[in-house]
Amino acid sequence: MEQRSMPLIGDPAPSFKADTTQGPVNFPEDYRGKWIIFFSHPSDFTPVCTTEFMTFGSMYDEFKALNTELVGLSVDSLFSHIAWLRRIKELEWDGIKEPDICFPLVEDAKMDVAKMYGMIHPNQSTTAAVRAVFIIDPEGIVRAILYYPQSTGRNMQELKRMIIALQKTDREKVSTPADWKPGEDVIVPPPSSCGAAMDRVAAKDPDIYCLDWFLCFKKGTGTEV
Repeated sequence: MEQRSMPLIGDPAPSFKADTTQGPVNFPEDYRGKWIIFFSHPSDFTPVCTTEFMTFGSMYDEFKALNTELVGLSVDSLFSHIAWLRRIKELEWDGIKEPDICFPLVEDAKMDVAKMYGMIHPNQSTTAAVRAVFIIDPEGIVRAILYYPQSTGRNMQELKRMIIALQKTDREKVSTPADWKPGEDVIVPPPSSCGAAMDRVAAKDPDIYCLDWFLCFKKGTGTEV
């Protein structure tokens, strides 16, 4: 089986053209200026994927408000995609009722895109994409990669949190600590010289506090989306 290297964090997202449930797409060029959550699933009409699509559908407006588009993919045909999404529209689960799937689902019957993005793992399956997630920034650069086993559904709130964190770090040039949630304190970059380290610790900025010279925090507003 042909093997291709997958894109890594910091790489340009590989380009492709494909048919989707929302019409043809030129990826990622059609999404310049927007963040993208590009995710794959093993197959249509599978239980875990159905719950994920229902959840993504219910959160679609939340992601749109973050300038983020959703793009799904599996190696099934376009007709299978359409039939599955129509069936999802009739379901109700976990408070989600008749969700509309307004984002595109890519047809990849020949597995060209799945191979390009390293979504085919032969020891798992040679004919189905694993449950992968690529977060791509407005410049078309891969910023985060996550893989889930076929048995474990993705945490959509975590994907939303990651988008918010990446946008904040880009905007404010900060980092986010473990278990960070929007509105909480963030980490400021460590100083790059002894003099800067001394100045940082001695600084009286009311919005910054240090546990040590290399670990300083900026107070959050508590009101961030």
